[in-house]
Amino acid sequence: MMTADLFEGRDIVTAMSILVMSWPFGIAMGQIGHVWLADAFGWWVPFQVASAYCLVVAIAVFVLYRPPHDLPAPVKGTPLRLSGQEWRLLLCAAFAWAVFNAAYVIYLSFGPKVLEGLGQTTLAAAAIISLGSWVMIGSWALCGFIADRFDRRRLILAACMVGAIAALDLLRVPGAGVPASLLFGLVGMAPAGVIMAMAGQAVRPAVRAFAMGVFFTVYYAIMLITPPLAGALFDATASAQGPIWLAMALFACVVPLALAFHVYKAGPAVAA
Repeated sequence: MMTADLFEGRDIVTAMSILVMSWPFGIAMGQIGHVWLADAFGWWVPFQVASAYCLVVAIAVFVLYRPPHDLPAPVKGTPLRLSGQEWRLLLCAAFAWAVFNAAYVIYLSFGPKVLEGLGQTTLAAAAIISLGSWVMIGSWALCGFIADRFDRRRLILAACMVGAIAALDLLRVPGAGVPASLLFGLVGMAPAGVIMAMAGQAVRPAVRAFAMGVFFTVYYAIMLITPPLAGALFDATASAQGPIWLAMALFACVVPLALAFHVYKAGPAVAA
């Protein structure tokens, strides 16, 4: 919400891309650092370190953050609740972000098992899959910059989702783990900022705090459902390819949700 307020009306996709690229950076860092900390000092130490990160960031936000002064003031008499159009836009954005990330988590969880089934060791499979997270750090910012400069967000999103599905399908090809992971990180996951920016564009600044609460409620609900579903598919098929097919279907869902967002955005506003 704070990032959306700071970049209201300018370079919002680039800003959101830089914001959310902290997530794959943290995952990639944790895949290396937390394993080492657990082996060297005990399993509880990574939890303590992660808690310390959160404390430091919370203090930094409290001390350093200043709200922007150029946001439009709420018009007197305007209801501070979501309109019908805002609800539709927000739910499209929330479900798109949720299924996008759920598919990514399935890739992280079951991608290594696909490679192990092709003869890779556990360590080698984890290292190959982590390549996707490392290259995402740069591709998210680059994709956001391109989207802001050329404003072809729907085309970029559709092309990247095709890349994500192709990368997941490529994982099952012997010897194609590295190119599949690079394609996944460079192209498939690149439009994270494009999707995240939809949340900021869905509602007025005056109701953005509540809207982001709804946004993340939907996100966590989907993230609660999909890992057990992926695990059930793994058990039912006795193959890691079952969850990967689920991830491919989730990536495919992003495109119609984004198209619905743009249709609703172009339509007439509905009063709250």
